[in-house]
Amino acid sequence: MSRRLVNITLDNLGDLPPSCRSCVFWELDPISKARAEASDPGLEKESWISSVLLEWGSCGKLLYVDGVPAAYVLFAPPQYVPRSVAFPTSPVSADAVLLMTARVLSEFSGGGLGRMLIQGMAKDLTRRGVRAIEAFGDKQWTAPACVLPVDYLLAVGFKTVRPHHRHPRLRMELRSTLSWREDVEVALERLLGSMTPERVLRPAPAPAVVSGLANLLGSDHDAAAEFGERLFAAVNRHPAGLAGGFPVP
Repeated sequence: MSRRLVNITLDNLGDLPPSCRSCVFWELDPISKARAEASDPGLEKESWISSVLLEWGSCGKLLYVDGVPAAYVLFAPPQYVPRSVAFPTSPVSADAVLLMTARVLSEFSGGGLGRMLIQGMAKDLTRRGVRAIEAFGDKQWTAPACVLPVDYLLAVGFKTVRPHHRHPRLRMELRSTLSWREDVEVALERLLGSMTPERVLRPAPAPAVVSGLANLLGSDHDAAAEFGERLFAAVNRHPAGLAGGFPVP
């Protein structure tokens, strides 16, 4: 089974579920939403996606399984999301991007696609320098809707920052990942600086290092591989590294 995660664009917007393709719950304020629904909400959705793509960048992910659209997620800074000020736990923090909504089609549920969506979104936003993701949850969620269930958000790594009996606001920190990598880089510099050819053991295969890093980074093997490449580059530039590699626990 092949899985492919891509950015939502105007070209693939039609691959969203029909009900979501024409939904403007988040994209418009309540009054504008009522007007749009009386005419062409799908056009308003397309206009919103186009505007955010132009002014801010990628604002959603679409997940395909064996070439079939299976799940999606939408997100944007709160200033692009009129509905974000209408909750009892508003506003969204100034340093956060809002996770608006997400959905996994029922025939693909139970396969970890919901977690994959959040991981893909978090990886994208981390690279863009975003500090955190926030979301409004629904404690009374019973069926697919515009507001995500609290239990799902908690399961994928969010924490409640503003409690409420119905719509709490939750948050996922992204800077912790960057800080961890920065700390590791400092530790590696110290390790390499203390190494001499006499202390170096035989080199370990590259896959072993990538696997070890993957264990530390979670399931993000791409990030582990990228980090491993940078690590080996640093070793190769070091005299001890040139003498025969460095030990891996």
